[in-house]
Amino acid sequence: MADDRNQLGAFLRARRELVTPGEAGVPVVGPRRVPGLRREEVAMLAGISADYYLRLERGRDRSPSAQVLRSLARVFRLDDDSTAYLLGLAGDTPRRPRRRRRETVPPSTAAFLALLPVPAFIEGRYLDVLAANPLATALSPCLVPGANRLRDVLLDPGEQALFAGWERAAEVLVAHLREAAGTDTDDARFVELVGELSLASPLFRRLWARHDVRARTAAAITFHHPQVGEITLNREKLLVSGTDGVMLVAYHATPGAEADKLALLGATVADRVSR
Repeated sequence: MADDRNQLGAFLRARRELVTPGEAGVPVVGPRRVPGLRREEVAMLAGISADYYLRLERGRDRSPSAQVLRSLARVFRLDDDSTAYLLGLAGDTPRRPRRRRRETVPPSTAAFLALLPVPAFIEGRYLDVLAANPLATALSPCLVPGANRLRDVLLDPGEQALFAGWERAAEVLVAHLREAAGTDTDDARFVELVGELSLASPLFRRLWARHDVRARTAAAITFHHPQVGEITLNREKLLVSGTDGVMLVAYHATPGAEADKLALLGATVADRVSR
């Protein structure tokens, strides 16, 4: 991937192009040939020289101070997750060797997953489904071991139909993937997945080029389910202790109509199992 050699510069260029002069408080005089801010405008707003900022974007200086990076984060209107990612790009953490990391589910976690009375699955660092309970699979047929959440949302029409606004769901998942990978872009699974999706999905290519970053956190998700209709569930993502980024993902409903719909989905699973 082209930005592997200079991730910091690639991130700065992408974010610079997403901030309009109006958002940054820069007066617009005459026609502009570049999207977003010019390099000299970023430098002025961040309080650094234009030459130094150019060196950062071109990879000639990959160890700026935290103060400089926080100034750039302010200019680019970055949130806490994206600011932490930017600081990490300029850190001194050594690059790990390229390898395929085998992610596994601890036996106690697998046993706990089977006992949960709500849809739940285990998600790997790069959004691979490592395990799922029957209720999760009833919620989405794609929630089975061996699947990948981002691939399915981007490429599977059935999964897209399940979401209220699947492109927005894909945007969030792409940002999750970049946050999870951090600077470890030599990981073989990461290289494989990004390469596959870059070839298969124009939307992925566009979203990946934005360098959006978002931590995997709780959210409310609305599904258009073929059996229970529209249902909004609260999604929780909990880090599995003793693992490197493996998450327990569970969906639960608020009391009332949504809980009734989830109970109906559970009843269909129980009926199928009893047959």
